[in-house]
Order: sequence, then C-alpha cells, then structure tokens
Amino acid sequence: MIAIIGLLIIAVGSMGQSSSYVPINKIKEWSWENFWLTQGLFAWLIFPFLGALISISFPEMIEVYRVNSTATFQTLGFGALWGIGGLTFGLSMRYLGVALGQSVALGTTAALGTLIPAMLTGDLFTPKGLVLLLAVAITLVGITLVGFAGSLRSKNMTDEEKRKAIKDFALKKGLLIALLSGIMSACFNLGLNAGLPIREAVVSGGASDLFAQNPVTLLVTMGGFITNLIYCLYMNYKNKTGGEVRKSSKPVLINNLLFCALAGLLWYSQFFGLGMGQSFFEPDSVMMAFSWSILMALNVVFSNVWGIILKEWKGAGKKAITYLALGMAILIFSLIVPNIF
Repeated sequence: MIAIIGLLIIAVGSMGQSSSYVPINKIKEWSWENFWLTQGLFAWLIFPFLGALISISFPEMIEVYRVNSTATFQTLGFGALWGIGGLTFGLSMRYLGVALGQSVALGTTAALGTLIPAMLTGDLFTPKGLVLLLAVAITLVGITLVGFAGSLRSKNMTDEEKRKAIKDFALKKGLLIALLSGIMSACFNLGLNAGLPIREAVVSGGASDLFAQNPVTLLVTMGGFITNLIYCLYMNYKNKTGGEVRKSSKPVLINNLLFCALAGLLWYSQFFGLGMGQSFFEPDSVMMAFSWSILMALNVVFSNVWGIILKEWKGAGKKAITYLALGMAILIFSLIVPNIF
C-alpha cells in the first residue's frame, strides 16, 4: 500500500513533465536557442535550487557538497553528460513530435538508466536483478509498440499531414537524435546514484527523507545547464540571435518568460516527484531499483496522451492507434510487475 503512494507521487510528477512542452508552443518570436536556454534556466537552476532549499539551508548544502567532494564532482560530471541528452531531447521533439520523440528517447533512457547501476553494483544477475530485467524488458516491449505505432503513423499520413502536425518532421534524422538523447539522458540516473553519499549526509543532518534527493538533483541539472549554456551561446553566435531577448517588446518578453517558467516548473516536477516517491519504497527493493524505469514509462504514457490531444495521431489509421493503445497498456502493466514477484 505504501508503495502505491510512491507510484502516485511519481505519476503526478511525470504528468507535469509530459506537459512541459505544451507551454513552449506559446513562445513567440524567439529562436530555439533562446527559449530553450530560458526555460532551462528555470528547469535546471531556479526550481531545482528552490527544491534543494526545502531540504537543507544553503550554507549546510555547500558544506555537504564540500565534505562529499568526490560524489559532488561525479554527480556534476554525469549531469554534464546528461545535458547532451537533454539538448538532443528537445531536438527529437522538433523532428518526431511529442509522442514518437519521447517514446524512442525515453525507452533507451529507461533501459540504460535502470540496468547500468544494477550492473555496477553486481545485482543484475541476482534474483532481485532478474525481476528487474523482466520488468525492464516488459517496459521496452511497451515502448517498442508505441514506437512501432509511430512508424505506422508516418506511413499512413500524407506529407502535408505530417508537416501540419509536426512542422519539421524528419523520421530518420529524428530517430538518430532520439537514440543519442536516450543514451546520454541515462546519465541522469547515474548521477543520482553517484550522489547517494550526499543524500545520506542530508538525511543524517536531520532533513526529511521526502526531500533528501533534491540537493543531488540540483547538481545533476546544474551540470546539464552548463552543457546547454555552451551550446546555446554558440548558436547565438552562429545565428546572430544574441540580442533577440533584449530587443523583445515588453508583452512578448512577459509572455515568453511566463511560459518558459511554467515549462521549467512542469519539467522539474518529474524529479521532485521521483525523489518523494522513492522515499516510500524500501531502500534495496526492486521497486527502488526500477523507479527510474517507472518514471520513464509514465512519461511515455502521458506524452502520448498529449500527442493525442495535440492531434499528432490524427490520420494515423486504426492499426497505429491499436498498437499505441496496446503499448500504453503494457507500460502501465510494467509498473506493477516488481510487486508480483
């Protein structure tokens, strides 16, 4: 029963993340690099910092980072690698749309982000690890079916319909970018695992276990922000868009900042919810090890719900919709597999 509470909390955060790309559609006049970096400022710095302050004061947080310097730099490093995944994740949405882009990227992320930590700890081929493998395999089956539904959709839609639903639709290019995004995005969970000494130090300092992961999440997202900052500044230089934000009219500036802030808050909610949800799982349980895949599976489900709402599946055909529904059902089933065994 307690684990169900954790699942529900993670689901709420996942729903927020899957909704985070909707406000971006309201951004006006700004180039990609400017709105991406602006929403990233909120998603990867401001809200994670505020989330960390819920669990620990700023001076105490700096001291915990200093004492656990090795874990701090490892977590930041994985965050920088994850930043590449986050950067290409946005591009996968651009070329594949919300539904297919998130499905491919998050499927890769789910598998690697869940199994690599188990391999590093030597737990992968224990009874617990075999259950984890089964749960991940079922998750990948669901995500594969959703991806297959996306390929059927692309075959059934005319070029005009594809462009109407997704302006820059490009299947091959989008799939390659989404796979790269998935591989690098798995580093987020590796960063969370590297930051376990920090989490333990925060808890031992008297912080609630509900929010103890927030300072670790801040380090990962901070590393990702640095990567994205470098790339977006390069794009500003290349495209001569550096003064775009400053030259915006007041109404456009206010509109864009509000929607970037909303997108950032919704995006961050997935990891705020993940940390809270994990506190309801037994520390060494399969549910805890599988929690990363749980988040990714829910992200795929909710992203495709948004894909339907945004009419990305209009004209896809009954066969594609059938596979989509089946894939989403299997993903939901995968969430309870660790509790069956």
